[in-house]
Amino acid sequence: MKRSIKDFDEDDRPREKLIKEGSDSLTDEELLAIILSTGTKDKNAIELAREILNTFSYEELLDIEVNELSKINGIKNAKASKVVASLKFGRRIAQRLNQKEIKSIKESKDVFLYLKDELKNAKNEYFYAILLDTKNVIISKELISKGTLDQSLVHPREAFKSAIKKSAKSIIFAHNHPSGNPKPSKDDFAITDRLVKIGELLDITVLDHIIIGENDYYSFKRENYI
Repeated sequence: MKRSIKDFDEDDRPREKLIKEGSDSLTDEELLAIILSTGTKDKNAIELAREILNTFSYEELLDIEVNELSKINGIKNAKASKVVASLKFGRRIAQRLNQKEIKSIKESKDVFLYLKDELKNAKNEYFYAILLDTKNVIISKELISKGTLDQSLVHPREAFKSAIKKSAKSIIFAHNHPSGNPKPSKDDFAITDRLVKIGELLDITVLDHIIIGENDYYSFKRENYI
């Protein structure tokens, strides 16, 4: 027979523990149980949270979607949406704090650190332009495209549109490889060549093109290709 969380001693209930003792006193299961709020007819919220953590790795949870989570028996779209929204919000806070700390780009590693939390576990390829002023201070980060990267997808007009509008002096391009391997493809080399040449025509220096993998990156500048 299922034991409801209401049957627990008050001091053992996740929500009460959070209020009285703070988040550090709770296990991952208990924190997730609070987000879930309720269990199912067969499992209480803690047991349901345990099933989620046993089914998905932490890496998978970073990028999980509603349709994936709702495959677990007893989790419908409303409950799955709540969990996904909480996970995404927490991830965005971490990303914003990390990016806030990096205000200027001094070397290729800075770009990796600036984007790695956002891109290293992404299931799709994201192509970004980082716009810089005369002192290499970041003006903005612009999403140029999403999807499998090829020459037809990265349109020069879109790649440099924001840089022209915001009077950027230089630009760094960056994208991820969902495989986790940052080794550049033939298309990556061709796109880099094309963007560097266009940047010269527009008088906007392409300082680097960074490919972000799972725990490493490739810099065209570092490898003396730019």
